[in-house]
Amino acid sequence: RFATEGVGFLLDQGCPLVIVACNTASALALRRLQREWLPRNFPNARVLGVIRPLAEFVADTSRGGLIGVVGTASTVASGAYRREIAGRNARLTVFQQACPLLVPLIEEGSRRRPETMQLLRGYCQPLQAAGVDTLVLGCTHYPMLRLAFAQVMGESCCIPDPAAVVADKLADYLARHPEREARLARGHAHRFLVTERSDRFAALASAWLGLPVALEEVTLTHRR
Repeated sequence: RFATEGVGFLLDQGCPLVIVACNTASALALRRLQREWLPRNFPNARVLGVIRPLAEFVADTSRGGLIGVVGTASTVASGAYRREIAGRNARLTVFQQACPLLVPLIEEGSRRRPETMQLLRGYCQPLQAAGVDTLVLGCTHYPMLRLAFAQVMGESCCIPDPAAVVADKLADYLARHPEREARLARGHAHRFLVTERSDRFAALASAWLGLPVALEEVTLTHRR
């Protein structure tokens, strides 16, 4: 329901293309959005996720064939990364690790606290023991801790930047679909929409993105 409300609002604003930039929503809601909800409500729009682009990238670039995935409990339980990676290269081995406490710590601005690093080491220990050569940050929050993950996992483990991978894959998608690329607006404008205003969130978002963030509060409605 949250996914359809958020995507529906953006499509109502005239967006011809929406990226569901949440791994849990991509894992649990994207297929239903694409196959059932979208054709019924917005047949000319497209909704893309973030799991397949990253899964394809690590499947193509893994040096040793041992891939680790960290994510929320729901994303890990869904097996979405394991399925997508296997679909790209069935010879690869995927190790998953749920990290349920990282999101609240990041949202509280506790990225640099000693307890966060201690927690990170505990989550990464099984992946280190498995000898993974590539680590997927399977939650949109986790890139805030990418340097910490790299410090824990060591130089031998490649940790791709999910945002850069998704952006590159989007550019490739638009190059293959020029009719959709032509519908996109130009001008590099940004709007930050939230369902509840919070000065703390605005401050954190500004720090994360490195630019001023002015929040617009909106009300979402559910479209079945």
